[in-house]
Amino acid sequence: MTFKTAPKRNTNKSASKPNFRRTSRRQSDKPARPKGPTKVILFNKPFNTLTQFTGEPGDSTLADYIPVKDVYPAGRLDKDSEGLLVLTNDGILQARLTQPKSKSKSAKVYWVQVEGIPSEESLTKLRDGVELNDGWTLPAGAELMDAPDVWDRNPPIRHRPSIPTTWIAITLTEGRNRQVRRMTAAIGHPTLRLIRHKMADWTVEGLQPGEWREVPAPMRNNGN
Repeated sequence: MTFKTAPKRNTNKSASKPNFRRTSRRQSDKPARPKGPTKVILFNKPFNTLTQFTGEPGDSTLADYIPVKDVYPAGRLDKDSEGLLVLTNDGILQARLTQPKSKSKSAKVYWVQVEGIPSEESLTKLRDGVELNDGWTLPAGAELMDAPDVWDRNPPIRHRPSIPTTWIAITLTEGRNRQVRRMTAAIGHPTLRLIRHKMADWTVEGLQPGEWREVPAPMRNNGN
């Protein structure tokens, strides 16, 4: 399988960018029906890249990597987070993956490097739900894991020789703003690095930062 990348552009952005409508960080276009065949793209979002096609001068955006027109992110990743981003031109699929009240909303798995070594009691708090400033979180999966074999981050995380770090696999069925970071902070273990590994049936396996590939669209259930 061939993985695709698009080189960073250093020419006139307004002349070379695909014709996407400008969006804010909290809003994206959601087509009700795909224009032509349904497209689904898996992208490994690099650190310090916005999950939108436009930005301020100097920002790294999706347009620097993905030349496909009329696809939009299904959900967001923070600028300082990495890993799997799913893009599609199908608004119904987008809603299934992102809307909080969608019955078919899919779980997302994050690999999270935190300061310190969480106790079983701390992990239980994540599993049962923790109280954030916008309310209690839903129960989540939380398991210690070995350090994954992943790409180096640029720049690397801060390193404190006196403080060990731990990797946790966290599974969420909801998506609040910076939720994973706030959850680990609530149990006393700040997040140092955050990688989305899986969303629905797709993973970031086989993609280096900045690489993308198109995959077959999932079969749509009746009523969805």
